[in-house]
Amino acid sequence: MERAGNNGQGETKVRTDARAARVSMEAALFEMRRAVVGQEALLERVLVALLTGGHLLIEGVPGLAKTLTVKTAAAVLGGSFSRVQFTPDLVPSDLVGTRVFRPDTATFATELGPVFCNFLLADEINRAPAKVQSALLEVMQEHQVSIGSETFGVPDPFLVMATQNPIESEGTYPLPEAQLDRFAMKVLVGYPSREEEAMVVDRSMREAPEVRKTVTPAQLGTFRRAAASVYVDRLIVEYAVDLCAATREPHRHGLGELASYLDFGASPRGPINLVRASQAVAFLRDRDYVLAQDVRIVAKDVLRHRLVLSYEAMAEGVDADVILDEILGTVPAPRLELSSERAGA
Repeated sequence: MERAGNNGQGETKVRTDARAARVSMEAALFEMRRAVVGQEALLERVLVALLTGGHLLIEGVPGLAKTLTVKTAAAVLGGSFSRVQFTPDLVPSDLVGTRVFRPDTATFATELGPVFCNFLLADEINRAPAKVQSALLEVMQEHQVSIGSETFGVPDPFLVMATQNPIESEGTYPLPEAQLDRFAMKVLVGYPSREEEAMVVDRSMREAPEVRKTVTPAQLGTFRRAAASVYVDRLIVEYAVDLCAATREPHRHGLGELASYLDFGASPRGPINLVRASQAVAFLRDRDYVLAQDVRIVAKDVLRHRLVLSYEAMAEGVDADVILDEILGTVPAPRLELSSERAGA
C-alpha cells in the first residue's frame, strides 16, 4: 500500500511538472505572436523543434517573416544566439572557427566561430558551398566541431534553424541529401491572408514590440523530458513506420502508381522524428498520449525533405507534398481504444 502511494505521488508530480511546462510554452507562443503576425503553423513547428531538439528548415519567398520568427524564438527562449548570413564566398572557418597565430606569444590559439551558441540562424543556407555544408553537417549531427586536432562541443541545447529561398537559382547550392535528412522538419511558409497582411503593414508603422524571455535553456531541457514522456501506443509507432515504408515501397501499400515518381524514400530517421514530433504536438495540445491525428499533422513537415523525386515527377510537376497526400489518404490510421483514465487526462 505504501509503495502504491509513492507511485501515485510520483505520477502526480510528473503531471504537475508537465502542466507547468505547457503553461511556459504557451507563454512563449504568446510572446512570439506579439512579434509575428499569422504563420500559426510555423510558430507551432518552432516549438515542436524546440521540444524535440530537432533542427528546423524553413522555406519560403522573401518577406514572410522567416528570419523574424527564428530571432523572436531565440529572444523568447533566452540562451545565446548567432546569425550567419550564408553566401557563396563563405568558408568553413567563418562558421566553426579557426587556428590563429599570436605574435606576442609565438603560439597558435583557437578562435571559435559563431556556431558556438544555443540557437543558430543559418540564413539562406542554400547559398553556401559544399565545404561549409560539410562543416555544418558535423555540428548538426554530433553537436561538436573539429578544428585542427581538437574537438569542441557546442552548448546544450543546440538548435539550427535554417531558412532558404526556393525561387532563386543564381549562386545557390542544393543541400546534400545527407544534410537534409538531419533536419527534423522542413516547413513551407506561404503568403499571409488579406487581413494578416494588413496587420503586418499596420505594425510596420509602429515600434516593434519588445518580447519577454519566458523560458531558460535549463528549463527547456526539463520541458523536452516532459514531452518525451508522452505515451505512444505501439499502433502509433507502426503507423509512423508504415507511412515511411510507403515512400520506399509504395506498391506494397496499394500505391504502385507512385513508384515512378520516387527514386528514394524516407530513411529510418523519418519515423523516429515523426513519433517525436507527434509527442510534442500532443504535449502542446495538453494530452499525455499521442493520437493518429498528431502524426498526420506533422507528417508532411517531417517527410517532405526526405523524399528524392525522380525526373519523371519533376517533369510532371509532382512534388513531395502531392505524394505524401496520396500516402496519407491511403495508409490506414489506427483506431485506439483509450482507457477512461487516459481519455480524461
